[in-house]
Amino acid sequence: MKRMRSRHHRSGGGGGGGAPRHNNGQTPLNRNHVFDSNGPDLRIRGTAQQLFEKYLQLGRDATGTGDRILAEAYFQHAEHYFRILNAMAQAAQQSQIERQERQQQRQRHYAEQQEERRPQDEENESTEGGDEQQPAVSEVSAD
Repeated sequence: MKRMRSRHHRSGGGGGGGAPRHNNGQTPLNRNHVFDSNGPDLRIRGTAQQLFEKYLQLGRDATGTGDRILAEAYFQHAEHYFRILNAMAQAAQQSQIERQERQQQRQRHYAEQQEERRPQDEENESTEGGDEQQPAVSEVSAD
């Protein structure tokens, strides 16, 4: 029987589905994303952290029973989810840096706007309160 590479296709616009194989900046990885994993001899569902821990434990158990081939298969699956966890951590760190840069840029822009308004406000204050400074107009009588 031929195995398909990806089992995450759903017909229609039902949403959900599995994670894409490569994250090229299109879909951000979420640490709460649930994966359907097809291990060497079982199917497991969970987050990347849960799957990593589960496959690691299964690999240790298989090593303890002397099945080195099955243990290696489990450890390879664990490594796959470890790499996914690292990718998620890097993406989160990068998005945090980008958020901080955007926030600093907004703060600089706000400060620049405030600096531009100060001279205008000072100028307006000096012209608005100047009623006493303007010469009084004397009325001319028609005598």
